[in-house]
Amino acid sequence: MKICIAGAGGRMGQALAEAVEGHDGLQLVAALDHPEASGVGKPVRPEAAVTVSADVEAAVARADVVVDFTRPEASLALLAACRKQGCGMVIGTTGFDNGQLAKIETASADIPIVMAANYSLGVTLLRALVAQAAKALGDDFDIEVVEAHHRHKVDAPSGTALALGEAAAEARGVRLEDVAVKSREGHTGERESGAIGFATVRGGDVVGDHQVLFLGDGERIELGHRASSRATFANGALRAAAWLRGRSPGRYDLFDVLGL
Repeated sequence: MKICIAGAGGRMGQALAEAVEGHDGLQLVAALDHPEASGVGKPVRPEAAVTVSADVEAAVARADVVVDFTRPEASLALLAACRKQGCGMVIGTTGFDNGQLAKIETASADIPIVMAANYSLGVTLLRALVAQAAKALGDDFDIEVVEAHHRHKVDAPSGTALALGEAAAEARGVRLEDVAVKSREGHTGERESGAIGFATVRGGDVVGDHQVLFLGDGERIELGHRASSRATFANGALRAAAWLRGRSPGRYDLFDVLGL
């Protein structure tokens, strides 16, 4: 399967370029970055045969699947090119608004798309555990989601934190947007029953820490995950790319890829 990596000069792009070398059946045929990026025209990795390009149409035309960890606007441009070429997508970008998500959903009628906020097997299992705990404990336990990432991350709360909150909300039979509290400042008053709170930490080179707290009277349950290497996400994304071979159009997530 022929792979194109978008955002090749970024941290995840470099992790993907390194990881694809170790995956049987996957071949890196193209790498993309924005036109002003310093790596354009240079090998994606030292001694690599593939050079980084800014030509989206040409790169997508060579690939079976585009693996995309960029930003929402860039992802939508890639989405349009993939739809035109009939190319699958693995989307790891976060921070989409509702209108952008609707465009992805529309495109999934024509091409297969795997989309996840986090490509870690551990985080995927954490989502399932959070849902199970939220359903069992009910509103007697308050839920808080705490996440930490490196100083360069541009969206908050993280997509993974929101996915964990969604898992808890769905298990309780409510919509996250109706119960989420994403910031607190000043005289906030007492905590509302049923709310799902979020706290964000940014700094250093933290790859990704997520913790879900279930806080009751006299006890609490803590479910969490810490990532120490971006290789974890790269390997998960490439597993998703390989899974797309021969797949029908549709929008899938990592639960589908892993058969959970």
